Amino acid sequence: MDDQKIAHFKEVMGNYPTGVTVITTTAPDGTPVGMTVNSFASVSLDPTLILWSIDKRVSLYDIFTNAKKFAVHVLAGDQGELCALFASRGIDRFENCEWEMSADGVPIIEGATGVLHCDTHSTIGGGDHRIIIGEVKEIDNHRKDPLLYHRRKFDAIPDSFHE
Repeated sequence: MDDQKIAHFKEVMGNYPTGVTVITTTAPDGTPVGMTVNSFASVSLDPTLILWSIDKRVSLYDIFTNAKKFAVHVLAGDQGELCALFASRGIDRFENCEWEMSADGVPIIEGATGVLHCDTHSTIGGGDHRIIIGEVKEIDNHRKDPLLYHRRKFDAIPDSFHE
C-alpha cells in the first residue's frame, strides 16, 4: 500500500468514533497482561461471539494468540487514564490499576462499564493483524456510559447524547 493511501486510510478510520476496550489475559508464567484495543465488534448472538484484532508486531502477540481465555473490558467514560495506561509501553500496567484475578485465571480490571469473559473460539489472519474471535461465557454489566475514541482522542460520551 502506498504512503498516501495509508495516510488517507488512517484519517478516515480515525474519524470513525468507536468505543474503547482493554483486553486482558494471563501469560504462560501467570503474569497478567493487557492492552488497549478499539478494534472490537460483536459477531454473533447464538453462539455469543465477539472479535478483536491484534497487530502482529505487538510484543503481546504470541501471548494473546495462544491464550485459551481472555476478558474484554468496555471502558467507562471516566477511564481515560486507564486507556492511556494500557496503551503505554515499558511499565507494569497492573501495578498502576485496581484489578483482581477471576476464578478462571484472567485479570479483571475494576470500573469498566462491562466485562465479557471469553474463551478463544478461533483466530484468523488478516493482513498485518490477527483477528481473535471469542465466545462470551460470562458478562458483567455495570451500565455506565462508555469511553469514546475519535480523531486520536479519548473522552466520555457527550451529554447531548442523553437529551
